[in-house]
Amino acid sequence: MGYGAAVLLGIVQGLTEFLPVSSSAHLILAREFFGWDAGRFGLPFDVACHAGTLLAVVAFFWKDIEALVRAVPSALSRDPGPDGRRIWLIAAGTVPIVIVGLLWADVLEREMRGPWIAAGALAAGALLLLLVERIGPRVKDESSLTLAGAFAIGVAQASALIPGMSRSGTTIAVGMGLGLRREVAARFTFLMSVPAVFAAAVKEGLEMGALRPDGPTLVLMAIGLVTSAVVGYLTVRFFLRFLTTNRLDVFAWYRLALAAFAVVWLMAS
Repeated sequence: MGYGAAVLLGIVQGLTEFLPVSSSAHLILAREFFGWDAGRFGLPFDVACHAGTLLAVVAFFWKDIEALVRAVPSALSRDPGPDGRRIWLIAAGTVPIVIVGLLWADVLEREMRGPWIAAGALAAGALLLLLVERIGPRVKDESSLTLAGAFAIGVAQASALIPGMSRSGTTIAVGMGLGLRREVAARFTFLMSVPAVFAAAVKEGLEMGALRPDGPTLVLMAIGLVTSAVVGYLTVRFFLRFLTTNRLDVFAWYRLALAAFAVVWLMAS
């Protein structure tokens, strides 16, 4: 276990945070499969990787985020405009994860971090992706999204606190179920994830305050942050282009294959 493992886990985080395959499930299964010490690649490293993926999405959507900040005053007016309206949609979508995070985050963290749960959730999320690709037209843009629809997407985001469900997978699936085009649903859900990922990084950072990481741990954190940020940025750019002309089936079949492999491996070990 060393720098190579930190690079690999950073790559896994950067790829799977934005692809609909679940970053938490991959990190849990990677640590279990390779036997890496979760104490060494634990909370401090998770904080760094979350910070890296937050930097990635902020960097990619910087112009959108800047426009949202400028639109804050107009959001309270009778004519908020597209950016002011988007602020309200993001706020509505953030409510569910705030509620679930405050009430049940500790329980989910304590009870739902096992490899068996991750494997089961991977399979469940795969079936959701396969289903949503086969129902209803998906031709709408963000202007058709209502506060109720944004709240529903937020419920999907909250469900992704269960390792294996995937924040991007569940939110994009619900957005598509509401009739949004794939890339439109992805752009909105990535923007909506910024407050949640920021809050998670801050919470974990506060919890880490008493740990006082040593020098080698700080190096591992830096590797995880930089690797997840660079890979995350490239993944967002690729994925949004991919969604303009491709279905989500490939990710669903990958999830099913990984879940099946995990179950076989866990039963044999």
